[in-house]
Amino acid sequence: MDAFGHVNHASMVTLLEEARVPVLFAEANKAGLAGFAKGMVVAKLSVDYRAPVVADGAHIRVEVSLRQLKFASLTLGYNVHNGASAADEVAVTAETVLAPYDTQTRRPRRLTDSERAFLLERLGPVETVR
Repeated sequence: MDAFGHVNHASMVTLLEEARVPVLFAEANKAGLAGFAKGMVVAKLSVDYRAPVVADGAHIRVEVSLRQLKFASLTLGYNVHNGASAADEVAVTAETVLAPYDTQTRRPRRLTDSERAFLLERLGPVETVR
């Protein structure tokens, strides 16, 4: 947290990461899709603060949705609520553009049809770009 008791920017970005990791890694792996865990990079990140998130031990809720799906990238949207309920105030909105990445070749790769289907099923509906 910062000097005012608010969750600082670096910690907020970490919270966003912690919200997407269970979906992209654990749930995808259970679905037989290990490719995300082999390499995924953040190509772009934007965070908009509407209200402070106070580090007081209270719960927060992070909703993750699929905003855009392309052949070699996906955009995730986030709503961070001050409280555990979806009815609680949205304090932060954010987006990350993620690209699957082949760590062996050190190059981006395309999403497989199975990965695209998983993302649409788990986080969709969304605008798909062909």
